[in-house]
Amino acid sequence: MSNSIDPIELSRDLIRCPSVTPADGGALGVLEKTLSGLGFTCHRLPFSAEGTPDVDNLYARYGTGAPNFCFAGHTDVVPVGDEGGWAIPPFEARIEDGRLYGRGASDMKTAVAAFAVAAQRFLAERGDSFTGSISFLITGDEEGPAINGTKKVLEWLTEQGEKLDACIVGEPTNPNELGDMIKIGRRGSLVVDLSVRGVQGHSAYPHLADNPVTKLVKMLHALDNTPLDNGNDHFQATTLAITTIDVGNPATNVTPAHAFARFNVRFNDEHTSESIIKWVKKHCDAVSTDYDIKVHITGESFLTPPGPLSDILSQAVEKSTGRTPELSTTGGTSDARFIKDYCPVAEFGMSGQTMHKTDENVPLADIKALTDIYQTVLEEYFKSE
Repeated sequence: MSNSIDPIELSRDLIRCPSVTPADGGALGVLEKTLSGLGFTCHRLPFSAEGTPDVDNLYARYGTGAPNFCFAGHTDVVPVGDEGGWAIPPFEARIEDGRLYGRGASDMKTAVAAFAVAAQRFLAERGDSFTGSISFLITGDEEGPAINGTKKVLEWLTEQGEKLDACIVGEPTNPNELGDMIKIGRRGSLVVDLSVRGVQGHSAYPHLADNPVTKLVKMLHALDNTPLDNGNDHFQATTLAITTIDVGNPATNVTPAHAFARFNVRFNDEHTSESIIKWVKKHCDAVSTDYDIKVHITGESFLTPPGPLSDILSQAVEKSTGRTPELSTTGGTSDARFIKDYCPVAEFGMSGQTMHKTDENVPLADIKALTDIYQTVLEEYFKSE
């Protein structure tokens, strides 16, 4: 086993790679070199699809036996925005006042580094007696379309006869402080483009036209004011958010022929995308059938019920931080929505206080604590192995 790795320095090496989606920026190479040095067998997996950027991914595995515990995450980051607005250059990975600054510090290069160091420490302790497997599934496409990333890697694993038995995703799950929250599921998400047809006419003679704006407003009012559910033990109530309304009509005396709106539905496990679409059509049909909808489904809702994986993770978090984490399904989507079809999955990583923000940063103490948590998870998961 190679010399001990410092999770802070590995985090800095990763942050220095400008891996803004879909560019890799050398980040996967940094991780691959680290894991190869620990004895992992690494596979670089570039994938392509028409109309989307090519994306590089990494699957690495130590051992060939079962069970196979997987750490999953991503090295791609969101754009920095106005770099002039950063007090510290976003890819410098500077340490100031006990905090590490840089794009990806929270989401989620420090978690990837903590994964690697936790694995190294665990393997150094277990030595040749370890007969299970530890794997890494790291994509460069989580912040992008998520087409050529985790989903395709999972399909590749199935083709190779690889099986995952449990997985932790290192997304920044904690709202305020490390130890606040573990995600055991996520709401589903779909976006609806609603286009309403009408008949253009003179605004002084509305009875001679068919104003699509009026119909669109009625449809949106019905959709926005009809609750889908009240939530349940593990999920908050389903929400609908109207994100844009566009008519594109510069005239003051003409009613348009078309009106458009887009809205996002975040739904819990009382629904599926199919049932949500039926619900949308029902309310639109009650106003008019002169419309078209185009639906983009980001993911279905899912839940990994509290059990062995969340228990081990909760105990590890409490041991390191002294906090009892909430088991939650709040927030947006993540690549756990793909992994849940293959094995039990839970999410735990850094605080999300600064993710995607200017001057993204995390406390150095949290990087060390997160490494300890992941190491404890491995020790407890493989205790009887």
